[in-house]
Amino acid sequence: MDDIVKQALAKWPNVPHCYGWLALDARGNWRMRDERAQHFNLPGDKLTNAALVGFINRNYAADQRGCWYFQNGPQRVYVQLEATPYIVRTDPAAGWLLHTGAPLGAVDAVLLTEAGALVLRSGDIVAQLDDRDFALVLPRLQMDGAPVADEVLLGWMEGRGDGVLSLDGVLVERIAADRLAARYGFVSVPSAPAA
Repeated sequence: MDDIVKQALAKWPNVPHCYGWLALDARGNWRMRDERAQHFNLPGDKLTNAALVGFINRNYAADQRGCWYFQNGPQRVYVQLEATPYIVRTDPAAGWLLHTGAPLGAVDAVLLTEAGALVLRSGDIVAQLDDRDFALVLPRLQMDGAPVADEVLLGWMEGRGDGVLSLDGVLVERIAADRLAARYGFVSVPSAPAA
């Protein structure tokens, strides 16, 4: 967390939290959701200012409820997650790279949803693969130790077939997309706790 944020927290410890105004999309973009976007359930405007995006990335954390937020000075701005708390991309030099710019680390679990979303876990970090990188990762998937054909992979995702799917030697598990949050203890749409 930035020092300026720590100082603001000490100076103003009781600033009300903000809900609904910030989102993280499935491609790792921060989105500002004004009243209109919230009312019509729109994704919001993509933030493109590098300094602002960097500030959000450095001050991004989770509370004890599993709600993710950006600590903006003394105020917590809770984040609506389109997918998982982190989005991961492939990088030729760094390997797996999170949307925050940090490396993912060693992958200890791989999951694939019925919709084809690939989710990686490294320790406490759960990250869905940016769909634009799926074509780069697809050749690394293997069924029973051999390259997997598209139609075989689609059948496996739908629950047909009983082969062993792996990514870089890590077994891939099927999971329903709507079970990810409960499994890994994160809240996709945070709201204020009941008084």
